[in-house]
Amino acid sequence: PAIYTCHFDPEFLNVPQECLILTMQTNQKYFALTDGTGKLKNRFLIVSNIVTDRPEGIISGNERVIRPRLSDARFFFQQDQKRSLESRIPDLAKVVYHNQLGNQLQRMERVRALAGEIAKQVDETGIAIDPKIVGRAAEVAKTDLLSDMVGEFPELQGVMGQYYALADLEHPDVAAACYEHYLPRFAGDALPQTMVGTTLAIADKLETIVGIWGVGLVPTGDKDPFALRRHALGICRLLIEKNLALDLKVLIAMAKKQFVGLSLKNEIDDEAIYQFFLERLKTYLKDQLLGDAHFTAPEIESILSMNPGKLNDLPKRLQAIRGFTQLSEAAQLAAANKRISNILKKIEGQSAQNVQVQLLRLPAEANLYKALETLSPKLDQQFKNQDFMTLLQSLAVLSQPIDQFFADVMVMDDDLQLRQNRIALLSQLHQKMNLVADIGKLA
Repeated sequence: PAIYTCHFDPEFLNVPQECLILTMQTNQKYFALTDGTGKLKNRFLIVSNIVTDRPEGIISGNERVIRPRLSDARFFFQQDQKRSLESRIPDLAKVVYHNQLGNQLQRMERVRALAGEIAKQVDETGIAIDPKIVGRAAEVAKTDLLSDMVGEFPELQGVMGQYYALADLEHPDVAAACYEHYLPRFAGDALPQTMVGTTLAIADKLETIVGIWGVGLVPTGDKDPFALRRHALGICRLLIEKNLALDLKVLIAMAKKQFVGLSLKNEIDDEAIYQFFLERLKTYLKDQLLGDAHFTAPEIESILSMNPGKLNDLPKRLQAIRGFTQLSEAAQLAAANKRISNILKKIEGQSAQNVQVQLLRLPAEANLYKALETLSPKLDQQFKNQDFMTLLQSLAVLSQPIDQFFADVMVMDDDLQLRQNRIALLSQLHQKMNLVADIGKLA
């Protein structure tokens, strides 16, 4: 086969290049050509079975064929712009979303309400965002689904929304969010650049997950028709890689609230949805590298077994755990922590609330208490500063007192007061040792 270069009329370059490229690729199997910056040129490549020194006839034939196709794309683009996105909003009511979840207009009302609540949370973390712009973005984000161009090329959803919103003189962040709220669409895809787009992306994906959960279409095996796994992974990436200190459990509860009043087949189970996210997180964290090494399953488990609400500091916690495992005291502290966990599990609810110093009869328990009391304010400050690495290294000073405690002290003493006091001491110790992660999972 031979490859020949063809041209099309430069006047078509006024049409968004995504439309022209898709027209050439999908309809004619041509290769569109761009310059070094990715901007489309009025040239394309064709592959022909005829090898000839005089390809003019082949070239002109293909140039003739592409013209009406490009004319159609231009026609769709011009027709679409005769109506504003605003005027298309009511028509979303004609687009069925799901028989139990209503139409696309009702769905976007839920997304708008949820995005507004998320915007408030984002604002509270100190990131500037205008809830009105977020609300407006939610109103128009799906209206391009009703356009001729997206009808012809569904893969241009969001792309055309951005072009049409800019043509309608919508706020630039509203236009960007029309496209960005679909991101990320696949593993390794780009993330939204704007905070409005990020907020709407979280709201849109979360509304899908919670709603589809409510109608009983939870992913099973390789069946996931609504791409809930991909949406959950996308939300995890947005929270972590955009460093958003939002609580996932709170977000799920806020999304659930949007479905009050709808008679859904299933109970929306917050905890099951949260666990579904944790499974996606596990996959995501396994793929992360520290230097040239992946995180181990026990390292990831030590973090996720804490059921974290905020995900943005997880990479930092994992790095700290990796540093902790290099300490000479790490194995002993991890084993002790596991032992304490097992003791506390067995006697749940039996401990006194606070340690009573006068009941610390043996030197080993008094020494451990003193070491913990001295260290605690330092640990709390390090945790507040998110200095997780130093915090875990600070635990090394407890290694010897803990060893001594288990060597000399009978926790389950016959004397109820002594027993409860020792359990209270272990409970306090356990809490401080597990501020960053459950280090017992490393044993």
